[in-house]
Amino acid sequence: QVQLVESGGGLVQAGGSLRLSCAASGRTFSSYDVGWYRQAPGKEREFVATINGSGGSTYYAGSVKGRFTISRDNAKNTVYLQMNSVKPEDTAIYYCYARGRDVYWGQGTQVTVSS
Repeated sequence: QVQLVESGGGLVQAGGSLRLSCAASGRTFSSYDVGWYRQAPGKEREFVATINGSGGSTYYAGSVKGRFTISRDNAKNTVYLQMNSVKPEDTAIYYCYARGRDVYWGQGTQVTVSS
């Protein structure tokens, strides 16, 4: 089983940057594909980005491609989401996940972008 804890959320002005972190428990972190989803008020949870176990392959939602970068440090059991040029529509609760045989979710971290 994997436990995930997100951090790094907060309030940022439009055009600014923020880096989210997600720390995972367990000794097999590198065997999981990991990534981020987000959920804005009144909307369904949507995919943001994912990275494979080795970190060699990434995929982004069109709405964040070119602005957000996902990365991972398997030695630290941590996945990151670097958010640049943020927009008010990026405001949401951001959840990290780890996908192996099962899917595990963190508790979420709030990101608020002011205009």
